[in-house]
Amino acid sequence: MTMKIIDFYSSPDREHWLSQLRLCDWSAGYWIVELIEKDWFYETVGSNSKLLLLTDGDKLVSFCTLSERDDIPDTTLTPWVGFVYTYPEYRRQRRFGHLLEEAERIASEQGFEALYISTDHIGLYEKYGCELLGIMTDMRGGDSRVYVKRFNK
Repeated sequence: MTMKIIDFYSSPDREHWLSQLRLCDWSAGYWIVELIEKDWFYETVGSNSKLLLLTDGDKLVSFCTLSERDDIPDTTLTPWVGFVYTYPEYRRQRRFGHLLEEAERIASEQGFEALYISTDHIGLYEKYGCELLGIMTDMRGGDSRVYVKRFNK
């Protein structure tokens, strides 16, 4: 396998990658497609945000955002890793770790010392060195587990 990480918005093949994103069977995946199609991505998650794609040739393996904002309102925490999804045939192979490393590298270059993740998953992000920061209220009024991934600059 020849895995490669690309930024959706820097890719000359955005239509192809959008068609791959449409294959996602998760509600947040549908939302990211809508944000792209309606040109709301940057307005929603922040102007310096990225949509990172882990690819295997012309197939999409996994994706996530590295964004200024996520679903926790009124917080100064930034940047966020969100919209994390790995396609079923690539699960249980720790593919997301490649994207998290890339997000960490980019954030570090931008002067940050940590990344944040809002999720309802338990036991997933701990595998990648994330620590539970606490439970916060998301924009829908529900509880969300907020993790922090600290790294050295």
